[in-house]
Order: sequence, then C-alpha cells, then structure tokens
Amino acid sequence: MRNVLITLRQRLWHAVPTVLGILLINFFLLQQIPGDAVDILAAEAGGASAESMAALRQAYGLDGNMFQRFYHYLYQLAHLDLGVSPRFNAPVFDLIMDRLGNSLFLVSAGLLIAVFLGVAAGLIMAHYAGRWPDQLLSLINLILYSMPGFWVGLLLLLFFSVQLGWFPTNGHASIGLSLTGWDWWVDRALHAILPVFTVATFFIAVYARLTRAAMLETQNQDYVRTAKAKRLSTLRITLKHQLPNALIPISTMVGVHFAALFGGAAVTETVFGWPGLGRLTLDAVMARDFTLLVNILLLSSLLVVVVNILVDLIQSGLDPRIRVESTP
Repeated sequence: MRNVLITLRQRLWHAVPTVLGILLINFFLLQQIPGDAVDILAAEAGGASAESMAALRQAYGLDGNMFQRFYHYLYQLAHLDLGVSPRFNAPVFDLIMDRLGNSLFLVSAGLLIAVFLGVAAGLIMAHYAGRWPDQLLSLINLILYSMPGFWVGLLLLLFFSVQLGWFPTNGHASIGLSLTGWDWWVDRALHAILPVFTVATFFIAVYARLTRAAMLETQNQDYVRTAKAKRLSTLRITLKHQLPNALIPISTMVGVHFAALFGGAAVTETVFGWPGLGRLTLDAVMARDFTLLVNILLLSSLLVVVVNILVDLIQSGLDPRIRVESTP
C-alpha cells in the first residue's frame, strides 16, 4: 500500500508540468492556423460586413493578439469556464459532456473486450505453443492485425446491418422511440456491439501475441519450476503464478492504447455515426472552432494522463519488485 501511495504522489507531481506543457502547445499551435470560426460562419452565410465580423470576434473572444487570447483563455479556465462555441453557439462544457460518455464507453468497452479475448487467446497459444491451436490462432491474429479499423467497420456494417439487418446502421440509440427499462438497455447494446467490436479487433491480436510471449517467458522462471516441483495443477500454476506477471506488460500497453484509441476514435465514430468526441473534434476542425477544439484536446490529454497514472498504480500493486522512490 505504501508503494502505491508513493507512486501516486510521484505521478501526480509529474502530471502537473505535463498538463501545463500540453496546454501551451495545444493553444499556440492552433493559433498558427489561418482563419477562425467567424470566417467560416461568414462564408456559409454568403458574406458579412467587416463590422459584424468584428462584433462576432469580440463576442466570442477571438479579437486581440495571440497572447491576449491566451490570457483570456487562462482566465476562463481559472473560473472553470470553457467559453462558448462559435460554431454551435452553445457552452463548450455542455457540448463536451454530452459526448464524453459515449467516447469513454466506446474506448473502454473496446479495450476491455480486447484484453479479455486477447489474453484468453494468448493463454491458449502459449499452452499449445508450436502445435495446431497456436498456429491457427496466430493466423487469425495476423488477419486481425492486418485489417484497418475503418475497413472492419464498413464490412461489419454492410454484412450485419445492411444485409442481415441484425444491428442498427448508425447512432447510439434509436431516434423517436421512448424506451424504458430492459428495452432501453437492449437498444443501446444493439447500437454498441459493432462499434465496440470494431475498436477491439486490432487490439485483440496485439494482446494475444503479447500474452503468448509473456507466458512463454515466465514458464522458465524459478517460481514456476518450483510450483511444478510441488505438483500443483497446470491451471493453478497458469492463473496464480504466471498470469499475474504476464499482466504487467499488458497493463502498460493498455495505457498506451487508451491514448491511441481516444485520439483515433473519430474514424469509428464517423463510420457508425456514433456521437462522440471524435466526431465533435472533426466538426470543430472543419469549422475552425478553436475555442471548442483546444478544450477537447485539453480534456483528452487529462484523461490520458489519469489513465496512465492508474496503470502505474496497478503495476505497483501487481509487481512487488517495483519500488518507487519518493520525490524529495
């Protein structure tokens, strides 16, 4: 427990400059992009006078030089105010919160399924190393690893939704239906199955190969040979002695893959019409809505930092050999 607390304190100490650096980089890089949301709004309206455009920029805090806008942004953050989106004319906080849960569910459910199926496949591959189950699963993993996510999503959509009609084609819930209770859960599950599996497909292969390699490495360790000498069952040796050590590199990759998935979820969300942060980010980019975009990037970065801190805490609990010295 003490080791976990030391790890938490050290990671929180490191997270502060990380988040500040991310905030600075995101804001000043976005300021280098020509144009802003007012230009896009004027173009969509067929033109606007210079006076009306100047008034809009002042209303949305887009006037002034770059450093003045940065000071205004920091002032808003200090007061827990993320501003108003010029594109949607709505509070940025409300826009993000409306979609954050959908993205978190998509990424988290996809990772959980990938870890569960990948670890299970890796255990089978390691147990039958060099034999036909290992070779068959290795071939399946190679196929899953080679398929792009958007292509998998389109295939699943065309076959299971369009041809068979088993699942809805887009969205995260049926529109126009007032569902409650069990029907509500079934409807949400049917909408989520294909997007979640699309997210998980690639990472199932990754975790399967990683688990296989870790299990084969641990089977020659002294503690495993000692367990075999005590005539413990193969299942007990695998689950109690080998698997906890094999989960350490897997937990590390979960933190890395969460960041990759959260950043790349826009493709899956676009294919399935899933209302998440990925699609909102694309809309913000196309509309030059930097007020919305910079806050999405900041929140996404915070989530990735938090997940990686949790991964470090899990590792410090899984492996007693990990000792973290306290920060002076």
